[in-house]
Amino acid sequence: MDSTPAGPAPFADRTFAAVIFDNDGTLVDSTGSVERSWVRWALEHDIDPRALAGHHGMPAPAIIASVAPHVDPVAAFARIEQLELADVEGVIALGGVLEAIAALDGAPVAVATSATRELARVRLAAAEIGIDEVVSFDDVERGKPHPDPFLLAAQRLGVDPADCLVCEDAPSGVAAARAAGCTVLAVTTTSEADALAGADLVVGSLADVLFEVVDGRVRVSLR
Repeated sequence: MDSTPAGPAPFADRTFAAVIFDNDGTLVDSTGSVERSWVRWALEHDIDPRALAGHHGMPAPAIIASVAPHVDPVAAFARIEQLELADVEGVIALGGVLEAIAALDGAPVAVATSATRELARVRLAAAEIGIDEVVSFDDVERGKPHPDPFLLAAQRLGVDPADCLVCEDAPSGVAAARAAGCTVLAVTTTSEADALAGADLVVGSLADVLFEVVDGRVRVSLR
């Protein structure tokens, strides 16, 4: 699902005050854990696992309401969280991620995820990614595709959302970042490029871009 950008990045002449990363599918490959956990839950409730397609990047309660409005949402959420927390097999950093995080040392960086705080912590630790500022499902009333997670992340970093670069992999996350007024770099790790058309730049993975901190601000260029 690689995307080959044509010409220079649309923000090649820009710098950013901060970078906000989505987690699952952008920083961390948790696909196996997610699929195993959700499929197991679906089968426990006689739900066709195929109904789960197309919901990546959405908060768990929204997915539950979409595919199984008849089940107890609180119990379902608790069960899925239990399954995902117990399964970190194959949870690793995606290509280019560790290099990107290292290159951003000294710049304001945050994670804004649809996962709970505990699940985000477990997956970041499993992938050996050290980012201290994490905005999770627990921190906002409205998750993606609403802008709230990115607005709160920018607030915590002390920067203007319009001066932030967001890295995302899901259409709902791209929509949320755009609604927050952020510039968006999307990776095709979990979605086709066409589904990420709202982003300012679409690349295959973070390995396709180079992050640099220049005079305290972040510059991004294509490799």
